[in-house]
Amino acid sequence: MAGTDSGRTHGDGDGELPAYRLRRERELNSLYTTARSLTALGEVDEVLRSIVRHAHELIGSDFAYLSLLDEEGRLVVRASAGTISPEFSSARLPPGLGLGGRVIESKAPFWVSNYREAQALPHDPAFDLLVPREGLMALLGVPLLVGDEAIGALFAADRSERPFEKDEVALFSAFASHAAVALNNARLYEQTRSSLERLTDAYRTIEDQVTTMERAASVHEALTHVVLTGGGPGDIAQLLVEHLQGTVTVQDRDDIVLATRSPEGQQAGAGGDLTRELREEARGTGRCATVRGEDGTFRSVVAVRAGGSHFGFLSLARRDPPEPADVRMLERSAQIMGMLILMRDARVEAEERVRGELLMELMSPAPLHPAQRDRALARGVDVDHLDTLVVADCPERSASDIVRHLKPLSARWSGLAGEYLGRATMLLRAEDADDAARALHQELGRTLGAPSLLVADRIVGQERARSFTLAQRCIKVLRALGEQDRGAATQRYGMYALVFDPDRTDDLNRFLEDELGTLLAYDRRRSTDLVTTAAAYFAHSGNLSRTARALHVHLNTLLKRLDRIGVLLGEDWRSPDTALRLHLALRLHELRATVGGTG
Repeated sequence: MAGTDSGRTHGDGDGELPAYRLRRERELNSLYTTARSLTALGEVDEVLRSIVRHAHELIGSDFAYLSLLDEEGRLVVRASAGTISPEFSSARLPPGLGLGGRVIESKAPFWVSNYREAQALPHDPAFDLLVPREGLMALLGVPLLVGDEAIGALFAADRSERPFEKDEVALFSAFASHAAVALNNARLYEQTRSSLERLTDAYRTIEDQVTTMERAASVHEALTHVVLTGGGPGDIAQLLVEHLQGTVTVQDRDDIVLATRSPEGQQAGAGGDLTRELREEARGTGRCATVRGEDGTFRSVVAVRAGGSHFGFLSLARRDPPEPADVRMLERSAQIMGMLILMRDARVEAEERVRGELLMELMSPAPLHPAQRDRALARGVDVDHLDTLVVADCPERSASDIVRHLKPLSARWSGLAGEYLGRATMLLRAEDADDAARALHQELGRTLGAPSLLVADRIVGQERARSFTLAQRCIKVLRALGEQDRGAATQRYGMYALVFDPDRTDDLNRFLEDELGTLLAYDRRRSTDLVTTAAAYFAHSGNLSRTARALHVHLNTLLKRLDRIGVLLGEDWRSPDTALRLHLALRLHELRATVGGTG
């Protein structure tokens, strides 16, 4: 049986009327007491639990439960009392189905004495599976109304078949009206509290943003002061340490540490250990890249760039992860540092251009103008005391790159460095040219990171161009002799001066003509290789087998060539004295071919 109203028959006897009135008074008193207790609650979940508990006690059913509409219009069980099935306590009923759907649509109470056999109701298969587990039989549902809107339904259920009387329905409906008000108040209270919390969070966010802005403004002002006062990487690093409380490291484009600063009491130097992947990420994205190391330290790095050029890295190492404001501060500082380096490089480039021009003017045979001397003196260079010329060569680096490393060294030697005729060249003052060459080679090797040859020559009078020729040709001789990494003066290789000194060319030609003229003439006339054969013979200490293999000829062919050399030079050509002069002539002939006749 189902219905929206079921009357109750009262007897007309004198004993029944007072008892009915007494019961009604108790019910009303319980209703008002319950309603007052609901109004004292604030939390929504607490109100829901209290409603079903009081409903269960008020109507005396086996169990009671409350369902609210979700955003999709489904009735979802939010609280229950007396239920035994966990699945039932979270049941969901689709819109328009079941007794709950009828209550929501009609906004009026509805009950059935046997839910399973209520054919007038559209059943939900999923909910019907829960009904026997809970033992639900008789069911009464009343709407929870807020104004004209139904927000859910309150249910009383019994596990045995029975009708719900009119007084029970009325009492339950009255209670539901109070419960809806209490529930709506709780919802409003929760919304108000949530709004207040959001407002508080927004205010706190605003306060944090104001603090961050003030902090950023302070840092920006300090960075501006660094720029205006000509500060360097160390000043920026110290400034960041004061605000970020971590180890700040500045590295140049060659990953050399320029400055490291740490908070007071902390050990410096822990921030320069940057992985290649972290540096590549920072350089590729142009933003701050952060990684947490195995020791728990967070390392953040920003590439220092300006004008499309890469100048190095700015990094922060500390235990706490960087906040967004910290990241922005690092990125802004890297930009400022890039501009500082760009300004510095512009000044240095202008200064180096002047020094390069001075170097070219000094290499010119024309006498210096007094104004040129004054320009040099203004830069700490006394041209009259520049008595040594240096030429440096490194196959792995260009001349301009070598010059870039020589220029800082030239300042310490009160000299000038630049590129002259495609060679890295330097003019300086030195007591001993050989000592200066070795010292400069050692310093250049540390910064270049690659083997190099560096030759110095003592300038005689104003013949700087001649010293340049000697030095650069001596480098060719050294490389032909197998030297790859050495610094020396030309005087150390005086025995080869016939090759690299243009003023000794006639002496070299006479010596080679006296010793090799016959063989050279024979090779030219007959297109033979007697000179090459003789050089290979001496290079392999007269060993016939090794000489033949080196020349890629048969042993008999080698013997015929050696016999021909004996015919042309005389049979004593392999005697100790003659062989020494011939061997030296052959070596000088090879070196001259390597060095060439260019200056």
